[in-house]
Amino acid sequence: MRNNTIFMEQLNKYYAVWQEYNYVYEEWAKGQGLSTNSLLVLSSIYEGGEDCTQKKISQQWLIPKQTINMILKEFERKGLVELFPMQEDKRNKLIRFTPAGNDYAEGILSRLRKVELSVIEEMGMERMQQLNDDTAFFVELFKKAGGREENEAEN
Repeated sequence: MRNNTIFMEQLNKYYAVWQEYNYVYEEWAKGQGLSTNSLLVLSSIYEGGEDCTQKKISQQWLIPKQTINMILKEFERKGLVELFPMQEDKRNKLIRFTPAGNDYAEGILSRLRKVELSVIEEMGMERMQQLNDDTAFFVELFKKAGGREENEAEN
């Protein structure tokens, strides 16, 4: 059997990088006057098209619906979004940007994409693809080892 100390060192390094990854996005969002969750909601509405709902945002980012609701209320108060009851299910609402909200989101998200794309360009496409492949492989193996199915079976 391999030395668990070496594995734990690598796992701890992974945790540290994961935390730093979250931190840099959090700090970037703060620089825009947003929380990370608000940035994710803004992105979802912008990318979501005509059928963006609170439920879809919650599923996409694993953010509690209550948190999304609070963010939407703030966006609505600022005149950035409008909520429309869905025809088929009046309890759910479609989320749409106002013209001002669309301009606001476009400005912030274009700055974010510019930073992200410059990072990818500096990394190189091969390393970016490898990062994605390795992360997907880690997730696949984690599930296989019981990381998700085991918890779902218990609920």
